Amino acid sequence: MTVALVTMSHSPLLEFAEPPAEVADAVQGAFSAARTFVQEYDPTLVVSFAPDHYNGFFYDLMPPFCIGYEALGVGDYGTAEGPLNVPTERAQELAQWVAERDIDVAISRRMEVDHGAIQPLEILFGGIDTVPTVPVFVNGVAEPFVTMRRVRRLGETVGGFLAGLRDERVLVVGSGGLSHDPPVPQWATADDTARAMLLNGRHPTAAARDARQQRVIDTAKAFAAGTAPIQDLNPEWDRALMATLASGDLSPVDAMTPAGMARDAGNSAHEVRTWVAAFAALGAAGPYEVAYSFYRPIKEYIAGFGVMAARTV
Repeated sequence: MTVALVTMSHSPLLEFAEPPAEVADAVQGAFSAARTFVQEYDPTLVVSFAPDHYNGFFYDLMPPFCIGYEALGVGDYGTAEGPLNVPTERAQELAQWVAERDIDVAISRRMEVDHGAIQPLEILFGGIDTVPTVPVFVNGVAEPFVTMRRVRRLGETVGGFLAGLRDERVLVVGSGGLSHDPPVPQWATADDTARAMLLNGRHPTAAARDARQQRVIDTAKAFAAGTAPIQDLNPEWDRALMATLASGDLSPVDAMTPAGMARDAGNSAHEVRTWVAAFAALGAAGPYEVAYSFYRPIKEYIAGFGVMAARTV
């Protein structure tokens, strides 16, 4: 039995920013390579590790991990809105397996997911209900963060479950990162209005969502022009992490700390937890080889932008 993987950066700015044509073409080429990889593998089941950006999970109750038994796209930044094709019984089996192996994970019978989970499904499959998908939320924005060792163990435990699915061709997806520091409010420095959103900003009005999204779009334009007060990208950090993931030995990630990640790669670099979980799941299913790797630091997307594809051998 094989398990395959695609990890990719996402950006809400894909449809709103205008990087140089050569850069945009390179990103589309990377997406095309990932699609070809997935089409040739022809998965029957997707397990998607993705973060949220205060669209589905808030500080009224913020778990480190959550498995969705059902899920809905919220439709931010023009991504698809509505239900994902979640195989509920399979999701329940996964949650039970994880719980029995001493990994604490929440479950949701009505998970709401944003562009972080939706973009990869749209890019790889052309829609959000094409292939049965179990969504696994991994907190990548809200302190406190669990250790990277715990994230790796989550992935390994999920991978142990997937290795036993002899009747499935499983694609593991990790969405997020790499180095980036977009204008996501931090509780410690947020004003009362921002804290109200962080606490429970579900289902905003169209005007409120547009205003929030416009702030990110404006910041991206300023960042590309060199005038935004956000942290710069860190290509060296990004490439080092990708090399560790490609190596098959993920133990070095255990030494990564939340403070160090934010210092070196920006407050939203915590999203790489999804990549770590995905590669750990792949590795638990067996030795693997990377079939494709792409990386570019792209200021217009406020992201060190990476795409990787791999499968067990």
